[in-house]
Amino acid sequence: MSLVQPVDNVAMLPAYLAAGTAVLVLLFDLLVARPAVTVAMAALGAAGTAAGAALVGAAGERRTFCVGDDCSWVWGGRAALVGAVIALLTLGVLALSGPLLRAGRTPVGEYCFLLACAMTGGVVLGAAGDLITLIVALETLTLPLYVLVGLRRDSLAGAEAAVTFFVVSVVATTVTLLGAALLYAVTGTLHLDRLGATLAARADLTDLPLTGVAVALVVAGLAFKVAAVPFHAWAPATYDGAPLPVAAYLSTASKLGGVVALLAVVQRALPGDLTGPVLAALAVLTMTVGNLVALRQRRTVRLLAWSSVAQAGYILAPLGALALSAGRTGDARAAAYAAAVAYAIFFVLLELAAFAAVVALRPADGDGGTLADLSGAARRHPWVGGAFALALIGLAGLPPGLAGLFAKVTVVRALLAGHAGWLALVVALNAVIGLAYYLRVTASLYATPAGAAAVRPARTVVLALGVATAAAVVIGFAPQIVLDVAAR
Repeated sequence: MSLVQPVDNVAMLPAYLAAGTAVLVLLFDLLVARPAVTVAMAALGAAGTAAGAALVGAAGERRTFCVGDDCSWVWGGRAALVGAVIALLTLGVLALSGPLLRAGRTPVGEYCFLLACAMTGGVVLGAAGDLITLIVALETLTLPLYVLVGLRRDSLAGAEAAVTFFVVSVVATTVTLLGAALLYAVTGTLHLDRLGATLAARADLTDLPLTGVAVALVVAGLAFKVAAVPFHAWAPATYDGAPLPVAAYLSTASKLGGVVALLAVVQRALPGDLTGPVLAALAVLTMTVGNLVALRQRRTVRLLAWSSVAQAGYILAPLGALALSAGRTGDARAAAYAAAVAYAIFFVLLELAAFAAVVALRPADGDGGTLADLSGAARRHPWVGGAFALALIGLAGLPPGLAGLFAKVTVVRALLAGHAGWLALVVALNAVIGLAYYLRVTASLYATPAGAAAVRPARTVVLALGVATAAAVVIGFAPQIVLDVAAR
């Protein structure tokens, strides 16, 4: 039997497009040396990657790099959804970066190249079929962000944020790799489906202390990536010290990548009896601590950072609930995983819109400022302020923010279907706590202006804000489309 396996290049097309974008950005920056052309090349590549991901996914599931029935690359509906969303988020962040790049303190070529590299990792992540591919893809998504966070050379806060992010992320990666190595020692495989089947068929392996340690290490390492409590301390400082568009990317694409990685190992590889209690506890701690600390924040980006910590708790809740429920079924399990993916998609759209509004309301190359700086902003800029208010209301889960409302209803419904009513009650109580700071910020937007200077928003930023808000509104009216794709 030949050991040479043909590679399905059609299945690999989205990864080729993303990686090709990074290479072309470098070449255009070197040969043309015009910032506008470099940014246009990056934007075109991101749009092409999103289109390629959707088209390949629409053609049905494709597999490659297989050994028997175990494949390291599986491109299906969920991988297409993740790849397309990551690429579109990259495109949106490029639009938000216009004022930052025009300020002249950030090298355009390096900035666009690093964003394209991160996009490549996110696209590969959705199709990963084994632990090594998954971890390498997650690091490819994360590594460029270390540099992007500290790319403002004149900012001490940026340097501190980059070092904090780097140290914590390296520790998280080391912990995850150690857990993967121990799982390989126990089962002899790293393919996710084979790993899950082996642990399900061999109760003696699940009972081994080494298996429990391996599972705990993998879950803990990936929990760092989604900023779940108690692995969250890096997020507020990093977000606040990074340039605003980079903070937006961290809060959306990077967070989505961590959720996808955690979802893949929980759904396909790790035994639910071991991961369920851990994830349920993480979900309760994360949403509660995130909401309570957000109440005390006075800086805009720190509030959004703590808000994203709380939102991560809502995403983790359905993942942890199923193993705790005695009456779980295959349909309930699929619904819970689809709810987690759908909530993550809704969240990143609303979060991108919120960051876009902050970028539009703040000076070019500035930080997020304080909440007092936003006082009366909606009176000075009605459309931008209105979109910001809609994003905040959506994150709170109130109408007319239908996307956010549907996301929370979906999570609660999945928890009730999985017989985890107590966890649904915790989610509902935390949603009420979150109303306090979301509505406080929304009210300040329409308060009497405090004499702050008006800032004229850049056209690209307003465009990104409009598209993100419109997308959140559209999927709020047709949310079942996202749920159907996420369930595949």
